[in-house]
Amino acid sequence: MFGMALGIGVLLALVGCTATESCVAPQDMVSQLLQRLEGSVNFEEAANPSVLLAMNLAGGDSDGPIHKWLLQELKEEAVRRAQKDMTSGQVALHVLALLSSCQDPQHVHALEQTLNLIHVLQQKTDEEMAELEAEGIPKTTLYSVGLDTLALCLADAGGAQGPSVALAKQVLSPESHLSVDTRAVVALALACVYNYVELQDVRDLLQEALWTVSNSFLDEQEKGSGMIGNIYSMGLALQVLEATRKFYAPRKWDCAQAFSVVFAHDYQQPMAIAQVLPALVGKSYLDVAGLDCAATQDMSPSRQLSLSPMLGTHGVPRAPIQVTYSITNKLQGKHFHYSTTVTVPSGSTLLEVMEVAEEENPQIFSFQTEQTSWGPYVTSIHGLAGSTDDRTYWQFLSAGDALDEGVGTYKPHDGEHIQAVFSTY
Repeated sequence: MFGMALGIGVLLALVGCTATESCVAPQDMVSQLLQRLEGSVNFEEAANPSVLLAMNLAGGDSDGPIHKWLLQELKEEAVRRAQKDMTSGQVALHVLALLSSCQDPQHVHALEQTLNLIHVLQQKTDEEMAELEAEGIPKTTLYSVGLDTLALCLADAGGAQGPSVALAKQVLSPESHLSVDTRAVVALALACVYNYVELQDVRDLLQEALWTVSNSFLDEQEKGSGMIGNIYSMGLALQVLEATRKFYAPRKWDCAQAFSVVFAHDYQQPMAIAQVLPALVGKSYLDVAGLDCAATQDMSPSRQLSLSPMLGTHGVPRAPIQVTYSITNKLQGKHFHYSTTVTVPSGSTLLEVMEVAEEENPQIFSFQTEQTSWGPYVTSIHGLAGSTDDRTYWQFLSAGDALDEGVGTYKPHDGEHIQAVFSTY
């Protein structure tokens, strides 16, 4: 882990942070994470806009082959899919990635076509807002609406104020129980709109919401000894605390305490790295429209360090462990509960546990996944699939607590009982 390379005390001593200046992590840690993120890019898979966005914010090589491939793939995907089957949040991430690459999202040219991605985003945001006003919930999620609002604001498209008001009211509603990730994305969007809105009552509303979110993160950090939510929500939360200092002033942010939590974790998941990297260089998604693309060339750590991955087990044999895995449905159709114990090598992921269970008893433990930017997502188990229409999904728990990692990265320990429970959200 990074903490093995540099002691936590040394890392904390190297963090640059004052009440008025950005908090910045040691360059060698930033370099290692950026190198790991670049190494995660698979030319056989769909490009992830969050990866390109983070590379640009963290000073990656904007003239290198990985950057060029990501940018071209994202343009082509936008032209092929944006109007058809992308969610509003996916479109918004493409807009942010293009902006961070100094590209005009109103003129996305690929496959001999030109697409106004801002127009598509505005249409999809309008659909989200119509559903939110009519049903009390958006077409997808408030997280997506936050991304939509942020992208529209940073692109100076003029359609961000209405959604920002609705999001601020959601944050301030006593009935709202928003996740750290959702509150963070919403706060970044509100901070952007606040800089441009002129109506005083709207400014007051946004200011109250930003004060509420930023102070709630500071409170959670104090209670959690540096942790805000879980390790995978830290990236967005740190971006918010960096970007919203004026909204929680005169209160101070102990960024060294928060960074110590990040330093102690060995980030492997590309999406998690992509969200935490901007914060480690004192930036947030609010900075995407102001990057000097020419100035970031030739700064990639891959030019300073070997491109070989830092991962590996050094050939050490892994001892077998036993993991109990159960699946439960008490929600729809014919209820069921099945349990099995499988033997896998230590260090195996939950996905590998599920694959062994399926191999041993395919009639019971069959499952399906789809690839997402966060890794494989389980869509169906035992023939029962989750649905956005009835807001159902498969939730994974250990000792009654929801896992804070996906099935592709979570590694059960010997004797652990993992439960897959068909649930609603």
